Amino acid sequence: MLSRLSDRLAKLEEIAAATLAAVITLLILTNIAFRAAGSPLYWISELSIYAMIWMTFLIASVVLKRRQGVAVTLLSDVLPRLVRRVLTAGVDAMVLAFALLLLWFCWRWYQPLALARAGFDVQAFQAETFNFIYAETTSTLGIAKFWVWLVVPWFALSLSVHGLVNLVGALRGLGRTRDGSTPPEASS
Repeated sequence: MLSRLSDRLAKLEEIAAATLAAVITLLILTNIAFRAAGSPLYWISELSIYAMIWMTFLIASVVLKRRQGVAVTLLSDVLPRLVRRVLTAGVDAMVLAFALLLLWFCWRWYQPLALARAGFDVQAFQAETFNFIYAETTSTLGIAKFWVWLVVPWFALSLSVHGLVNLVGALRGLGRTRDGSTPPEASS
């Protein structure tokens, strides 16, 4: 079930990232046209940057799910199959640990319980916590930056799901023989 969730989540992230890539292209072309006409739209540049940030985080999650990140495999390619599987499980464990740590940092950063205790009153939240995350606005768009930054907790949560699925799959793969079957001593 978690594996299907991970697959669907990755597909959703991939579609969203591709859509954002198209949107970024259109925004940049629109801005070029307006600059050529002598009246640039400065908010387009800012929106393009934020769309690019979201696109990067979304596709990074998919890349890590598929284990397609940039890697130097010079050593791992010459290792025996079992050692490579252990190495893969170790990398998956580190990805999961990073994702969970990032999720914890996001929880500390956004402080949703403190915001709820303050009755979702941003002024009261700021006075109590000295956390101004909900008050900062973007330069030209004028929207609260925390909306833009929500991609970080999304990434952390998504990567946690993908990392867990990959780690479980890698650990299951450790008990398999060369032909893919489970050895008799591992199944007991």
